[in-house]
Amino acid sequence: MLVNMKEMLQTAKAEGYGVIATDAWNSTSLKAMVEIAQEKKAPIILSLAEVHLSNITAKEMAELAKIYTKDTTVPMALHFDHGMTFDEIVKAIHAGFTSVMIDASSCDFEENVRRTKEIVKIAHAVNVSVEAEIGHVGGAEGGGDDGLGSLLTDPEEAVRFVQETGVDCLAVSVGTAHGLYTGIPKLDFERLEEIAKVVSVPLVLHGGSGSGDENLRKAVELGISKINVFSDMLKTIEVNTEKAGEDIFGLDREKIAKESVKECVAHYMKVFKSEGVCQ
Repeated sequence: MLVNMKEMLQTAKAEGYGVIATDAWNSTSLKAMVEIAQEKKAPIILSLAEVHLSNITAKEMAELAKIYTKDTTVPMALHFDHGMTFDEIVKAIHAGFTSVMIDASSCDFEENVRRTKEIVKIAHAVNVSVEAEIGHVGGAEGGGDDGLGSLLTDPEEAVRFVQETGVDCLAVSVGTAHGLYTGIPKLDFERLEEIAKVVSVPLVLHGGSGSGDENLRKAVELGISKINVFSDMLKTIEVNTEKAGEDIFGLDREKIAKESVKECVAHYMKVFKSEGVCQ
């Protein structure tokens, strides 16, 4: 069932588990995510990043999500991830997304606040939750480079940002990055713990892929309620396809892709302690 992300993450925050947010890029990946969430009785955030609109439109994603989640019983949010442009975010809201992210983290504080408040006003009027980011997680959602390095989140700025914008959850930068790492990153847990103590809304960690299970478990324990995973799904598909050999047909590749997405998502549901919370 599709729900607003706000209540989902408030429950996760209160009960001490993390909800996985997974970027879908086509109907196969989306269906796999819905199926594994239902199988594992775990909440999930079905995301479409603005950079992936060339693969599937927001309207197509919303219509497919409504079909695939029609008979499900676990809460699932449909989230527009890393919305960079006002028009695309509004289109996602009109299409039926239950949550959106306004990513103005590359702007200065005042401009980030201004753009975020604008989206919050529109989204909240139609019961859509809003995520924003303070600090900046480097890399790029598609696994490349956005040309900007990471800027760690300042706890005092995080408090001001939430108070001035009214966002429902806040993405913070504590040492992760988008895309694939050459090694396991070193997370600033002391900074995360300080942020969690002073910020009232659920916290989000981008760049979960490759961050290491122990790091992610600890991040959840210290207050992270939503964790984005994308690159690890692609990596799992690649590994499983290579294992199958070169002489496989297109339909076989699609089946491998679907099962690989479910394998990766199921793993992280266990790491984030969300498996079975929706009994």
